Amino acid sequence: MSLGTILLIILVLALIGAFPAWPYSSSWGYYPTGGLGLVLLIVIILLVLGRI
Repeated sequence: MSLGTILLIILVLALIGAFPAWPYSSSWGYYPTGGLGLVLLIVIILLVLGRI
């Protein structure tokens, strides 16, 4: 597996883990998920362009 694929899998798992589904994290809003989503989008764009 290439580095890009491993990075993409790790970021998808982090994105799922940051989803505010538990009661203690409901006050966080969507900031953790939004930040990780942005990083995931950047990595996908870099993969498509062939930079990673």
